[in-house]
Amino acid sequence: MAGGSAERGRSVTSRALAILDAFDASAPRLSLSEIAERSGTPLTTAHRLLAELTGWGALSRRADGRYEIGRKLWDLGLLAPVSLELRQVAAPFLLDVHTATRDTVHLAVRDGTSALYVERISGRESVPVVSQVGSRLPLHATGVGKVLLAAAPDDVVAEALAAPVRATRHTVVDPGRLRRELGEVRRRGWARTAEEMSLGTLSVAVPVRVERAGSTVVAAALGIVVPSHRRDLPRLVPVLEVAARGIGRALARTPPFR
Repeated sequence: MAGGSAERGRSVTSRALAILDAFDASAPRLSLSEIAERSGTPLTTAHRLLAELTGWGALSRRADGRYEIGRKLWDLGLLAPVSLELRQVAAPFLLDVHTATRDTVHLAVRDGTSALYVERISGRESVPVVSQVGSRLPLHATGVGKVLLAAAPDDVVAEALAAPVRATRHTVVDPGRLRRELGEVRRRGWARTAEEMSLGTLSVAVPVRVERAGSTVVAAALGIVVPSHRRDLPRLVPVLEVAARGIGRALARTPPFR
């Protein structure tokens, strides 16, 4: 009875948002019953809201009956400052790094305890990676994530290290070791990982710093992913640092990063 009262107390907006929130990187396509279960919405209500969201373009219904995020949300997402200004400013610098290295280049920002990938450039010679634009991966298991975590407030660090997930057998999940790694990232100015998110890959990343109101903030992280047989990761750091400084200077002149 209490559950029914709670359901009746939810607004239409909150119900629609709960349905959209049912989708994530691990579940990009869902059936009606899966959406209802993941969102805590009755089947009849979920069916009605799915019809409305699909008609507006927020969702798309596939031939197999499952739903996925629609083009309308993608178009709106591109207008967000983190996507629009940051990607526009950073794109030429990422292209320079990719042209020089031929490896996969990432740009990410922190979203809670996840690294949100806002741009990626790769080629036919690049090692396959799990990340894509829009992916959210754990901060503790990625190069860009460790850079962002090293610059995060203490409460975020505590939350991220409370129960770190193991993505591969090489993922560092010991909180004490992770804290030591973050201290090293702050000291030397860059992070590296070895097969922590994807087997067969290494990564190195640096912070994108922006001067704002007399102080310096880490606005993003720039990284490269290479095959695990490579042994020249430290040599890639200067390439990334030059690009990161260029992005930082450009962002300092760009709203809303001023």
